[in-house]
Amino acid sequence: MAMSMAGPRGKAAYALKQNAEINVTPFVDVMLVLLIVMMVTAPLATVAVNLDMPPATRTASAPPTVLSVTDEGLFLTTGAAARPTTLAALPADLGRALGAASAHPRVMLRADRHVRYGRFMQVVNTMKASGYDRIGLINEALK
Repeated sequence: MAMSMAGPRGKAAYALKQNAEINVTPFVDVMLVLLIVMMVTAPLATVAVNLDMPPATRTASAPPTVLSVTDEGLFLTTGAAARPTTLAALPADLGRALGAASAHPRVMLRADRHVRYGRFMQVVNTMKASGYDRIGLINEALK
């Protein structure tokens, strides 16, 4: 009994079978290498700068001028006194309230949540047209 160990002969020896499996080994190898590179370089990317800052000193400043826009109208608050004003009288009232304390006065603006946006923008535009362009918006937490 003789057996042939040489395999198929002729054209069948060169015929390749089709392989439908995906070889994921190279993909996994590349991903692991990228993971290691990222783990090594990530700590190097963080930059920390130590600053020696002087301590902050609190200076006594004038109480802020607050303009409140409500459904009832406009109210100008300087210190503890709140007085009503109108849109037409707003530039003159702001001038009196702020005085000549600084060249660039800051006005804090607060509005009720029921005030229409158009009304709020009328107040802002009137202030900007009068030269009060440093306007701070006050945001209060809703309860």
